[in-house]
Amino acid sequence: MIDQRTAPYAALVLRLSLSFFFFAHVYRKFAILGCDSWWSGLSKQGYADWVLSYTVAAEFAGGVLLLLGVYTRTVSLLTLPVIIAVTYHWAIRKGFWFGDGGAEFTLAWTFMLVGQALLGDGAYALRVPALPWERAAAARVG
Repeated sequence: MIDQRTAPYAALVLRLSLSFFFFAHVYRKFAILGCDSWWSGLSKQGYADWVLSYTVAAEFAGGVLLLLGVYTRTVSLLTLPVIIAVTYHWAIRKGFWFGDGGAEFTLAWTFMLVGQALLGDGAYALRVPALPWERAAAARVG
């Protein structure tokens, strides 16, 4: 049974946690690794420049928009391919266990994004206009 009083706050906690993870990833890329070394390292491994651009844009947008609660479902779904790719990247190279540098954490992050997409904005989200496909779905239901 879902507690209607606390469910919006559960979605809020999940949304803020995901935002923190995205900000931490962006911070690591720019402040610790250096974006140039991160970019050139993945380019040498054969990743296309558009994939790397999408990754940086998705992580930054994920951090900002999830923090504010703006289009939470859509943002969660648009960032999902990046996290699935990262999960695959580390699973192939290091295996499953995060302690060995593997995919355990990113797999949990993947499931968190799916959960957020299913839950929606939660409490304290900015109210923004509905996206076209959301308006169409609301018109069919209501």
